[in-house]
Amino acid sequence: MKISQIKSILRTSLAVPTILLLASISFSQASTQVTRNEIIIISEPNATVWINDVRYGATDESGTFKVRRVPVGRKTIRVRAYGFKEATAPLTATRTGEIKIALSKTDDQAELTYQNAERSAPIDRGKAAELYRKAIEFRPTFAEAYVGLARTESERGNIEAAFSAINSALKLRPSYAEASAVKGRLHKDTNEEARAIAEFKRAITLGRGFQPEAHTGLGILYQERAEMKLGEGEVAAADRDYEEAAKNFSEAIEQLGGSPDAGIIFQILGRILEHQQKFMEAIALYKEFLADFPDSVDAPAVRSFIVQLQKQIDEQ
Repeated sequence: MKISQIKSILRTSLAVPTILLLASISFSQASTQVTRNEIIIISEPNATVWINDVRYGATDESGTFKVRRVPVGRKTIRVRAYGFKEATAPLTATRTGEIKIALSKTDDQAELTYQNAERSAPIDRGKAAELYRKAIEFRPTFAEAYVGLARTESERGNIEAAFSAINSALKLRPSYAEASAVKGRLHKDTNEEARAIAEFKRAITLGRGFQPEAHTGLGILYQERAEMKLGEGEVAAADRDYEEAAKNFSEAIEQLGGSPDAGIIFQILGRILEHQQKFMEAIALYKEFLADFPDSVDAPAVRSFIVQLQKQIDEQ
């Protein structure tokens, strides 16, 4: 994957509360058959699902959403649907099967306005920004609305407004890991590498080690560093940055626990492993991708990567 594509993904990811967009990867609707270490969340149709403040996806028209691999450690599931109050439920890595999360209707104007902003963000960022601000007027302590506003203003190119919004979120909630991850991305976009690294690491600390968005941001930052150093002939320094990138991408994949957002990260990491000539590790990673995403449109290409790498190994 070219570095320009990765930069595009990073910019776009600030516009919506996900780790990375699905980019060119699309997935068929998951079946409701439960397999080992897999849970199915049952709630309202088209409800957004978070695990520890990381957006994993949304339920389908029947109200179901599959988590293919439960992340390590005790977590909290959070579910929100349009017109309903948010609800939470505990989650452990050993739990499997169905988890039913009932939602109740709400007429809270701040909540409904925030939900309208979330719905508008992918379509009309200007309208979304207005709605986030309106939600904040209704509820001045609405930290999540400030984060949504920061992402939206960043995508609109209003970096100063984005920083103002994210700083407000962190003032209201100093231990808000997602907000720190977004601030790290903002620092990265303004070429403040040291501050970006510090903020990403702070987000990981605040998340008690669990912050795949921050790990992904670090992975991309170190990969970009490696590409630049390689172009300047600094091979040893580039290799060190590739190692840091690979470590953070690996952590993001593990923490995403089979979420579709992990799909693009698998492929970025695979390319790094190939560059490092860690062919067996790359093959194992690609096989893991195929196990998690057998219906991805990229599955045939990933299978061809495995064949090509195996040929290289056999020729050595």
